[in-house]
Amino acid sequence: MSAAGRPTKYTETLADAICEQIADGTSLRRICKDESMPAKSTVFAWLADPSHEEFRTKYAYAREAQADSLVDDMTDIADDGSNDWMEKRDGEGEAIGWRENGEAMRRSALRISTRQWIAEKLKPKKYGSKLDLNVSGKLETVPEDQIDARITELLGKAGVDAAAGGKGPEKAD
Repeated sequence: MSAAGRPTKYTETLADAICEQIADGTSLRRICKDESMPAKSTVFAWLADPSHEEFRTKYAYAREAQADSLVDDMTDIADDGSNDWMEKRDGEGEAIGWRENGEAMRRSALRISTRQWIAEKLKPKKYGSKLDLNVSGKLETVPEDQIDARITELLGKAGVDAAAGGKGPEKAD
């Protein structure tokens, strides 16, 4: 234990508890705020320690599982409309109808997009943007003598003389 009462000695029990919470979607920062957990710097030291290879592996798997948990969170946030509407009241405090709670809806959108961004970074093959790298159409080859002829034609149009490889400007009689 450290002077602040936080654990500093590596144990499988602590490592498993940390990985389990990460896999459930909890951030390492939030986990390490708990006084019964080691400081974040201690966890990073464990990850860097060559003798804790098993912890590094579990931690990596937990981070991948965290992406799946964040996607589940996104669905829950999107499906929860409980704060989307607020009761509208008149000057005397009487309920006169309902109005959209734009602040809650913007917050929900932000929560979803933040989780989406993190999931894309943690598990890019599954949640990252897909790029279509397929090219449609056919590749045609042109004989070299046709390429040379076209270059000569273009150089002539640009007014480059024959010494530079062009036909040169047309001469008027």
